[in-house]
Amino acid sequence: MTAHEQLVARRGRRSGVTTMVAIHSTALGPAVGGCRFKPYATLDEAVGDVLRLSEAMTAKCAVAGLAFGGGKSVIAPEPGRVLSPEERRDVLLDHADLIADFGGTYLAGPDVGTGPADMLVLREVSAFAFCTPESAGGTGSSSGPTAVGVLAALRAALGTADVTGRRVVISGYGSVGAHLAASLHAGGADVVVSDIDPAKRAGAESQGLTWAEPEKALTLTADVLIPAAVGGVLSPETVARLDTPLVVGPANNQLTDAGVADELAARGILWVPDYVASAGGILYTLSREAEGLDHEAALARVETIERTVRDLLTAAKANATTPLQEAAALAGRRLTSGAAPRTPWPPVPRTAA
Repeated sequence: MTAHEQLVARRGRRSGVTTMVAIHSTALGPAVGGCRFKPYATLDEAVGDVLRLSEAMTAKCAVAGLAFGGGKSVIAPEPGRVLSPEERRDVLLDHADLIADFGGTYLAGPDVGTGPADMLVLREVSAFAFCTPESAGGTGSSSGPTAVGVLAALRAALGTADVTGRRVVISGYGSVGAHLAASLHAGGADVVVSDIDPAKRAGAESQGLTWAEPEKALTLTADVLIPAAVGGVLSPETVARLDTPLVVGPANNQLTDAGVADELAARGILWVPDYVASAGGILYTLSREAEGLDHEAALARVETIERTVRDLLTAAKANATTPLQEAAALAGRRLTSGAAPRTPWPPVPRTAA
């Protein structure tokens, strides 16, 4: 991968809260990536996160065949600071000012700590935000399409759509994790979920799911492990304790470093690269909001993740490499060739769902 094109961080004039935007690549088009709203222990930690996430977005868009580059933004309030609704709005407006200064080379979407309503606040300052609420003409939450994409990747990795009797552990019972749990449970899988929020346990168990404590979830015996929360969960230490043949999930930046992919392969564990499996949300949203496709056409594009994963796994087997190496090579070829047509922003009008 190439070096980042831009990184800008500044304190908001209204709130005094630090916000930042990182653009990794615009080789294929405007950089897209979510807006993460969370406290960090240090500024360096926030910068490291925005740089890693923006680089992953470049790979995600390139492998998915999108005419967009990779970016990310972070809003980093001081740890322990509790924001009133008015203060939160000021922070978002400050961040919108920063995004507007990029003139359309960075487009924001929801991420950890933000949602469609927040994107609507950003839109008050500039057009460079997507996933606004459906009531405002946007596509709303991308959690459902993201889950559809993960299920497509899972079908490719399993070689079948049948999950009857398989034990699936989902680490992270947020919006995407809940979608996945419901679909897999309905398909006959034995679904175990975990989350750092214990208040979610009752709801999960009422759906017929098994609850596991977060510190144990990653090392449970399972047919499939689905990381669906924060990144950095697959380290050499964790990999040594895994008891599953397959890891595929929507969490971003799952590996602590790229070498962990080799350690997974050495243990005979198939890992589908996170930026491939998690591309359903961005594929759906941009297909609708940037290209004007209807709901069914956009979902059909999300389903192409199954073919992409199948091709990557076939290439990895033929070349004695890992799926991560093959995904990186595919991204590199597309970035070098510039094969995807650049997509203008603001978007074209969308057709009805």
